[in-house]
Amino acid sequence: MDSCGILALFEKVYGRSEGAEAFFAPGRVNLIGEHTDYNGGHVLPCALTFGTYIAARRRTDGWVRCFSGNYPETGVVRFELEEMANDPRHGWANYPKGVVRVFRDNGFPVDSGLDMVVRGDMPSGAGLSSSASIEMATAVMLSSLFSLGLEDEEGRVRMALLCKDVENGFIGVNSGIMDQFAVALGRAGTALFLDCATLERRYVPVDLGEYDIVVMNTNKSRMLVESKYNERRSECEQALADLRRAGAPISSLCDLSAGEFFGWEDAVADPVCRRRARHAVLENGRVLAAVDALTSGRIDDFGRLLNESHLSLQFDYETTGRELDCLAELSWQREECLGARMTGAGFGGAALAVVRRDGAAEFIRFVGERYGRYIGYDCAFYRSV
Repeated sequence: MDSCGILALFEKVYGRSEGAEAFFAPGRVNLIGEHTDYNGGHVLPCALTFGTYIAARRRTDGWVRCFSGNYPETGVVRFELEEMANDPRHGWANYPKGVVRVFRDNGFPVDSGLDMVVRGDMPSGAGLSSSASIEMATAVMLSSLFSLGLEDEEGRVRMALLCKDVENGFIGVNSGIMDQFAVALGRAGTALFLDCATLERRYVPVDLGEYDIVVMNTNKSRMLVESKYNERRSECEQALADLRRAGAPISSLCDLSAGEFFGWEDAVADPVCRRRARHAVLENGRVLAAVDALTSGRIDDFGRLLNESHLSLQFDYETTGRELDCLAELSWQREECLGARMTGAGFGGAALAVVRRDGAAEFIRFVGERYGRYIGYDCAFYRSV
């Protein structure tokens, strides 16, 4: 899919493409720093070369019509600007609808309807942030078609914050800011080192030398609203409340260093909440160590941190599951792999591995064949980061 392809789809759906414009927003893969964003910690995502394409044009009335090339069986979804509630019957279209709603609620003059088509070339539900990608693509489209002036970096930050409001308030997933920031601000060849508490950020070059990042999709989709994502956030909030009640001078879990956490951890009454907090604090430390390793060219150390991250997510945060653990463990068996872990929220989705370039084909063959044998269906591989 490209700009020409999305405009051709628009013409196929609506009969003509005159006046339609094409827009794109990437997906993202998080190198390390899982479930730290809503705990006030650091993350290290980078944008992908694939993502979400939108073609759209304004209408002269108040109707919005949406069509997805990924879900053609749903046909064209229609709704009015004055009737913008989340509707389960509209499925995927609730994401662009939510963006339109939040923009209007925040005073942006989105004052006419739209015809739009959407097509993503990234797997939905794979933990590569397809939801933030469609949200940001819609936001960029609205800024352009309605002359909202959000094209510079400050505007993109504003759009990312608005799209987070869509995810939290309209869709109902209590996610942090990482996904929208990574999609809005990603640059080729770098990762975004983001402090989710302050929004301070800088770009870290991702120069892996003879190694590539291979993204592995379990093909087990997950719906975050229906998963235990919100439950994990609640458990962290309970741990934070216990720590603060005991006197810990913190506003978020990731204000603590590892040593400080181990000095306070007995204040967290529930052992499950204690494990969740331990993951958040130690994972935040791993992000800081990973940035240092990448900056210093210590790729072996970066790979080791990926392995430690997966084990923490498996045993302390319990967000991996059979499929993701299978991909990680198969990856660890290969000498051409420096490290591997699940990426994204978990509960299905994707994993990533740092793999020597000249061994990537054999790595993919080995992991793919055995994954299919153990799990009963195939996984998919992507080498575009």
